[in-house]
Amino acid sequence: MKEAKIINDPVFGFIKIPRGLLYGIVEHPLFQRLNRINQLGLASVVYPGARHTRFQHSLGAFHLMTEAVLSLQQKGIFIFDTEAEAVQAAILMHDIGHGPFSHVLEDTLIHGISHEDISLMMMEEINKHFNGQLNLAISIFKGEYPKNFLHQLISSQLDMDRLDYLRRDSFYTGVTEGNIGSARIIKMLNVVDDTLVVDHKGIYSLENYLTTRRLMYWQVYLHRTCVAYEKVLVNLLTRAKDLIRSGQEVFASPALHYFLCNNVDREWFNTHPEALANYEELDDSDIWSAMKAWKHHKDKILSTLATDMLDRHIFKVEVSEEPVEESKIEAISSSIAAQMDITSEEAKHYMMSINEIQKDMYNVDDDSIAILYKNGEIRDISEASELLNVQLLSKKIRKYYLCYQRFE
Repeated sequence: MKEAKIINDPVFGFIKIPRGLLYGIVEHPLFQRLNRINQLGLASVVYPGARHTRFQHSLGAFHLMTEAVLSLQQKGIFIFDTEAEAVQAAILMHDIGHGPFSHVLEDTLIHGISHEDISLMMMEEINKHFNGQLNLAISIFKGEYPKNFLHQLISSQLDMDRLDYLRRDSFYTGVTEGNIGSARIIKMLNVVDDTLVVDHKGIYSLENYLTTRRLMYWQVYLHRTCVAYEKVLVNLLTRAKDLIRSGQEVFASPALHYFLCNNVDREWFNTHPEALANYEELDDSDIWSAMKAWKHHKDKILSTLATDMLDRHIFKVEVSEEPVEESKIEAISSSIAAQMDITSEEAKHYMMSINEIQKDMYNVDDDSIAILYKNGEIRDISEASELLNVQLLSKKIRKYYLCYQRFE
């Protein structure tokens, strides 16, 4: 038995990482980069404790995966040691392709390609470093391996990614209602016909998990102040990009400069090998250091937005159930234009943001969780639960966010 490396995690206690391939992944520079990327982007603007990293989350998801594999093996589900190591490796690397500030920049610095796609590119690169030892892990991650339930442990309604981030984000934000019974859910996992199911005894933990997820989305992930602060950042980077492309001088680290200068999409990644190399250099510090320089830039829009970010001067935000009327948008943009001595179009493009945000808590097509009864019958949680009103949970919640520069 190889000696394990032990990490003390505030959420789960001691996490053991076996020496060898798994510890080799943790030590790899691309995994260490996750130490420099916050898990919740800019949520610390509302929840000051929310400064945990993608690195911590990935280790937590790995720990839960270890527990899940052990629990399934104890129930007689046959998982080879090589499969166990591969699924652990896959969950360790599942978020490796995240960029700075999480999902915020997926449509600003890059577009048309998701962090999952980039994760896969990075996995292939790490696989070369390990001489093909990650072939099985990558196959499971992509859902190409015959045992589908292993892929479900990485990506499904009850994957180890979600079980960790809900528990961890609840812990670091202090939103105690978000605490889920991850240990009980894992103990209740089972496999029938190559599909992950949950023993009926675990139904109350699942009901709590689904309601908790909804609460965390509206109270943390889509908190109005967090959304407004993110919009300042998106508009700031958009302005920097536009200035650079019009020939103006704008300070940025080499990696950030690359993405501000070029129109990077999936096709660009496929045809420019240096794109991935530059992406791998990017982390939160590139953006923060750029802001400190941009605060003193001669361009009024760039300097105002950079100052907003650094001094926590967040866009004013109005949330409504109905779309924002065009007349209101025009009135606000004209007022901002007059106060900043810029055009109304510039005000609308950079100093405002209008967004429609929709989040379903339960989608019958996507969120199916199979419940296994003692008699072998399997029913979806929407039918099995007495507590969950699926009509109510499936109701699409749509909110309209109007964010704009404030001057008070």
